[in-house]
Amino acid sequence: MSIDPQEARRVAGLARIRVEEDELPALAAKFNAILGFIDELKEVDVEGVEPMTGVTPQRLTRRADVVTDGGRPREVLANAPDAREGFFAVPKVVE
Repeated sequence: MSIDPQEARRVAGLARIRVEEDELPALAAKFNAILGFIDELKEVDVEGVEPMTGVTPQRLTRRADVVTDGGRPREVLANAPDAREGFFAVPKVVE
Protein backbone atom coordinates (compact mmCIF):
# COMPACT_ATOMS: atom_id res chain seq x y z
CA MET A 1 0.00 0.00 0.00
CA SER A 2 1.33 3.41 -0.93
CA ILE A 3 0.13 6.80 0.29
CA ASP A 4 0.21 9.72 -2.13
CA PRO A 5 -0.10 13.42 -1.17
CA GLN A 6 -3.84 13.42 -1.91
CA GLU A 7 -4.38 10.50 0.45
CA ALA A 8 -2.17 12.24 3.05
CA ARG A 9 -4.42 15.32 2.74
CA ARG A 10 -7.48 13.13 3.31
CA VAL A 11 -5.95 11.46 6.39
CA ALA A 12 -4.93 14.85 7.80
CA GLY A 13 -8.48 16.08 7.26
CA LEU A 14 -9.94 13.07 9.04
CA ALA A 15 -7.56 13.67 11.94
CA ARG A 16 -8.46 17.37 11.86
CA ILE A 17 -4.82 18.34 11.43
CA ARG A 18 -3.96 21.34 9.28
CA VAL A 19 -1.16 20.50 6.87
CA GLU A 20 0.15 23.00 4.34
CA GLU A 21 0.21 21.94 0.68
CA ASP A 22 4.01 21.97 0.50
CA GLU A 23 4.22 19.62 3.53
CA LEU A 24 1.95 16.93 2.04
CA PRO A 25 4.70 15.03 0.13
CA ALA A 26 6.81 14.78 3.31
CA LEU A 27 3.77 13.60 5.28
CA ALA A 28 3.00 10.99 2.63
CA ALA A 29 6.62 9.79 2.82
CA LYS A 30 6.34 9.44 6.60
CA PHE A 31 3.10 7.47 6.24
CA ASN A 32 4.81 5.19 3.70
CA ALA A 33 7.74 4.64 6.08
CA ILE A 34 5.33 3.67 8.86
CA LEU A 35 3.44 1.29 6.58
CA GLY A 36 6.75 -0.21 5.44
CA PHE A 37 7.73 -0.87 9.05
CA ILE A 38 4.35 -2.52 9.68
CA ASP A 39 4.97 -4.77 6.66
CA GLU A 40 8.34 -5.76 8.17
CA LEU A 41 6.65 -6.64 11.45
CA LYS A 42 4.15 -8.84 9.62
CA GLU A 43 7.05 -11.00 8.40
CA VAL A 44 8.11 -11.94 11.95
CA ASP A 45 7.07 -15.46 12.96
CA VAL A 46 5.33 -15.21 16.34
CA GLU A 47 3.77 -18.66 16.31
CA GLY A 48 3.89 -20.12 19.81
CA VAL A 49 5.08 -16.90 21.46
CA GLU A 50 3.07 -16.07 24.56
CA PRO A 51 1.80 -12.49 24.89
CA MET A 52 3.55 -10.49 27.60
CA THR A 53 3.28 -7.13 29.30
CA GLY A 54 7.00 -6.59 29.79
CA VAL A 55 10.40 -8.16 29.26
CA THR A 56 10.84 -9.29 32.87
CA PRO A 57 8.51 -11.95 34.22
CA GLN A 58 6.48 -10.65 37.13
CA ARG A 59 3.11 -11.20 38.68
CA LEU A 60 0.82 -8.38 39.59
CA THR A 61 0.17 -8.10 43.29
CA ARG A 62 -3.48 -8.24 44.15
CA ARG A 63 -5.33 -7.00 47.16
CA ALA A 64 -8.48 -8.44 48.62
CA ASP A 65 -11.60 -7.16 46.90
CA VAL A 66 -13.42 -5.86 49.96
CA VAL A 67 -15.36 -2.69 50.62
CA THR A 68 -13.74 -0.45 53.23
CA ASP A 69 -13.99 3.14 54.34
CA GLY A 70 -10.38 3.69 53.28
CA GLY A 71 -9.18 3.68 56.87
CA ARG A 72 -8.92 7.49 56.91
CA PRO A 73 -12.42 8.98 56.86
CA ARG A 74 -11.43 12.08 58.85
CA GLU A 75 -8.62 12.95 56.44
CA VAL A 76 -10.89 12.37 53.45
CA LEU A 77 -13.66 14.59 54.82
CA ALA A 78 -11.23 17.28 56.02
CA ASN A 79 -11.28 18.98 52.59
CA ALA A 80 -15.04 18.71 52.09
CA PRO A 81 -16.87 22.03 52.00
CA ASP A 82 -19.66 20.47 54.07
CA ALA A 83 -19.54 17.13 55.89
CA ARG A 84 -22.13 15.76 58.30
CA GLU A 85 -22.15 12.53 60.31
CA GLY A 86 -19.15 11.14 58.42
CA PHE A 87 -20.55 11.81 54.93
CA PHE A 88 -20.19 14.49 52.26
CA ALA A 89 -23.14 16.88 52.45
CA VAL A 90 -24.38 18.20 49.12
CA PRO A 91 -27.19 20.64 48.32
CA LYS A 92 -30.51 19.28 47.19
CA VAL A 93 -30.82 19.66 43.41
CA VAL A 94 -34.18 17.95 42.72
CA GLU A 95 -37.40 19.21 44.25
